[in-house]
Amino acid sequence: MLSACAMTRVEFFFNVPDKLVKVVELSEKAVARGCRLTIFTQNDAMGQLLQQRLWQQSAPSFLPSSTMPFDALSQYAPIVIDADGQHLIQDDILINLQTVHPPFFSRFRVLVEIVGIDEEDKVAARSRFKFYRDRGYQVKSTDVASSQVTTIHDV
Repeated sequence: MLSACAMTRVEFFFNVPDKLVKVVELSEKAVARGCRLTIFTQNDAMGQLLQQRLWQQSAPSFLPSSTMPFDALSQYAPIVIDADGQHLIQDDILINLQTVHPPFFSRFRVLVEIVGIDEEDKVAARSRFKFYRDRGYQVKSTDVASSQVTTIHDV
């Protein structure tokens, strides 16, 4: 659990041409560092598609994940894919793929927001960015179009 004085670190990756590819890249790096992730998807269909991509990584970078409904082994998976936020089993990293801020984001050590290239997604992201900043969270942003950065910083 987070200590009372710890504040969630918020990171935005924007101008991402394929959000699921970026999530897989970030997940691979974070899991290699021993981190656990919850990926908050827009819906169950997106969650299933993401799980297929995670499970189809090459053998050396296999990314075990669990989706709803949970089974007995879900608690051991380093990546949990969740569309409703009802089964939060860790407090390390949250990757948000929804258009609104997750109401439970502050329980996580790191929140990662992935923003696509279409204008509608950017407008929703600006609203989330302002929401976090207005509440005193430090927000780091990375323009993927002009950067080669693919890791979650200082995890």
